[in-house]
Amino acid sequence: MSLGQLLIDRELVTEAQVEQASRRLRVAGGSLAESLMALDFVSRELLDGVLEEPPLAPKTVDDLGLEEQFLLNYILRLLYVTGVETVPETAEYSKLPGQIVLELFEQIQKRRMLEVLGPSKLHPSILRYSLSDLGRERAMESMLQCGYTGPVPVRLAEYRIQVAKQALAHERSTPADLRESFSDLVLPGELLDNLGPAINSGKAVLLYGGAGNGKTSVAEGIGRSFRQDVYLPHAIEVDGQIIRFYDPAVHQPVEEEESGEASLLRAEQEVDARWVRCRRPIIMTGGELTIEMLDLSFDEIAKFYEAPAHIKATGGVFIIDDFGRQRCGTMELLNRWILPLERRIDYMTLHTGMKLELPFDQMVVFSTNFPPRELMDDAALRRINYKVHVAPPTKEDFAEIYRRVVQAHGLTPFPDVLTYLMEDFYPRTGLAPAGFHPKFIVEHVVARCHFESVPPRLTKDRVEEAVQNLVVEDGSTFTPMVKGISSSG
Repeated sequence: MSLGQLLIDRELVTEAQVEQASRRLRVAGGSLAESLMALDFVSRELLDGVLEEPPLAPKTVDDLGLEEQFLLNYILRLLYVTGVETVPETAEYSKLPGQIVLELFEQIQKRRMLEVLGPSKLHPSILRYSLSDLGRERAMESMLQCGYTGPVPVRLAEYRIQVAKQALAHERSTPADLRESFSDLVLPGELLDNLGPAINSGKAVLLYGGAGNGKTSVAEGIGRSFRQDVYLPHAIEVDGQIIRFYDPAVHQPVEEEESGEASLLRAEQEVDARWVRCRRPIIMTGGELTIEMLDLSFDEIAKFYEAPAHIKATGGVFIIDDFGRQRCGTMELLNRWILPLERRIDYMTLHTGMKLELPFDQMVVFSTNFPPRELMDDAALRRINYKVHVAPPTKEDFAEIYRRVVQAHGLTPFPDVLTYLMEDFYPRTGLAPAGFHPKFIVEHVVARCHFESVPPRLTKDRVEEAVQNLVVEDGSTFTPMVKGISSSG
């Protein structure tokens, strides 16, 4: 469901108003929300109230919108695999309200697949349950069809609604916000000026330039620039199939005390525990990327799906680092994403043959040290809305990077080190100063001092020894010199 349809269903706008806002959107750009407000069809306060609303907990089994047999089989598997015996324990595993779990228990009990064992010894008011022989038989049959026992999935329609409400395009960053997000990096002011519009658009961006000048750090800084939290589902149900979504390895939950104003809402309305409140995700892939990794992964044994990494990045940033070195062809990857980058929808296929549409609401960041035209044609470049050149540091920026690195290591920044680098080493070798050089040099000096069991100390001799690791035997450098690249916005 789109944001427009959600507002229509809430009777906040009409279909005619959404159509008029959509026509404006196609000309003016931005987001549908911005067009609706620009046309005075909806106020900022009213719209924010809808967009900031969390997914609310279901009150009845019918509110789940899932097939009865699907739910009963799930509960049977859960009891069989985990050995839980009470309603509260089952509610904790399933992330369902206790009243709904009790209702499901009663339905299973009527089918003679669940037996009451008696009150709990620790909590006499809580009954203990156990699967009957018939229940265990049905649970084992269900395991052959699907072994999923995680939290109960949300319907695909609910997932689409939540993604529309927390879309990247609804968040706005100011120059002050970006300066704070990138405060740990030394960057030229014009770079942030170029990044700002790209970040606010939420559309794809290409970071390009010589190796070692901070493109990866800039890409991660883009992710940090988004401040709003998002709700991510543990799993999604599609036509009886389950797609596991939430991944603790890449998603960062927000603790209750960090939730701010949202905690006030929780006091009034119960949030659906099948969703996890998280920071906007930042997921990075690199040379290991294959085209198959962009599709649903079906576990032949457990009989459920795992969402691909770029889908897990929904609502956040998906970084393709070292673009051009991945295991799939560059144009193959871009061709795979022609429609998703334009229409914000990705198409997946279940092993049953069913095709489904998943929201493609993530900012894709391509980071490369190859000249862009060596990687893609004009058609592909057109679909990457922003191209930002990350240039080598100026002499002043290099000195600031050097100062910060030396300070972080608790060393004394001898001035003759910079003089040697700028007036001797770089002119003599033809090597261009790069942003990673100060850290590289200082770490080599510290490692040498530790090896010799002497206190770490920066000297010209130590630095001369360290920089030899920046060149190879024939005198050439291992840092590619990228020439003839101009910045484009």
